[in-house]
Amino acid sequence: MQLEERLISDEGCASMIISASRRTDIPAFYSEWFMNRVREGFLLVRNPFNAHQVRRVELSPDLVDVIVFWTRDPRPMLGCLDELDALGYRYYFQFTLTGYPKPLEPCVPPMADLLSAFKRLSRTIGAEKVVWRFDPIILSDLTPEHAVIEGFGRLARELCGSTLRVVISFVHLYQSVKRNLAGLRHTQGITFYDESRSEEQVRRIASALGDIAAANSIGIVSCAEKRDLSAAGIGHGKCIDDRLINKLFALSVPDRKDRYQRENCLCVESQDVGQYNTCTHGCVYCYANPNKGQAHNSRALHDPGGPFLIRSTLGSDAP
Repeated sequence: MQLEERLISDEGCASMIISASRRTDIPAFYSEWFMNRVREGFLLVRNPFNAHQVRRVELSPDLVDVIVFWTRDPRPMLGCLDELDALGYRYYFQFTLTGYPKPLEPCVPPMADLLSAFKRLSRTIGAEKVVWRFDPIILSDLTPEHAVIEGFGRLARELCGSTLRVVISFVHLYQSVKRNLAGLRHTQGITFYDESRSEEQVRRIASALGDIAAANSIGIVSCAEKRDLSAAGIGHGKCIDDRLINKLFALSVPDRKDRYQRENCLCVESQDVGQYNTCTHGCVYCYANPNKGQAHNSRALHDPGGPFLIRSTLGSDAP
């Protein structure tokens, strides 16, 4: 089967939201590739569940409503923002900052560097366009309840004035995540308590985080959370958020839930342009990159000039 026969094109479609990306950290590791694709006007992305199915995503500013960047380290992308602005793109950032110990986040840059980057990004594009993610909340010997609350408090005080919203979630124990946590337990003797956490504990943590956020003038919402945490001042949030997009950019993005996301995810429809197992931050709780060895192997196949994020091992990569 030739690539042209399995290519799905977005050409001529209505405008859209680009998610860059739930599946990997494009700003940290693939910003050069992304900007090359912006200049070319399109990219190719494989269906994560069927590598033979390829979608062509048009990147014309006339077709892209907004780009939502997800990152732990935006520094490689900071020098690209003027060009994005000049081309007429609208965007905002989801910036994950947790401050967990190295065994949980072995390759995440130093906190001081990330705080500096967060504040610089906020000064550049505005606090309303930089959403802080304290995500996920994971309970362990290294991150007991009091340490999670204290860590959140330190970050909230640092980020006061640099963001208007924080997103929280409690870790979701996918099978791949359980395997990675079990491996860390075996190699480093770390015990994780997330399977035994109680509703009382969840609500106690939520209440403390809600109070801290309010004290630092930061709105707080949950991500894909079934529980009602409104008593703690925490509403159900959307990471790809039509309300925020429409407010920031004077658009009329429809409130149409993305059917490809989890049941409790309220995000509106978007086109994700990333690929799983390509982020090398190495976070043990990450559902998008559960195979750390494969992530490093995938990065070795990355071509900044190619239409795909990662070169194919299946055959032609021609558009």
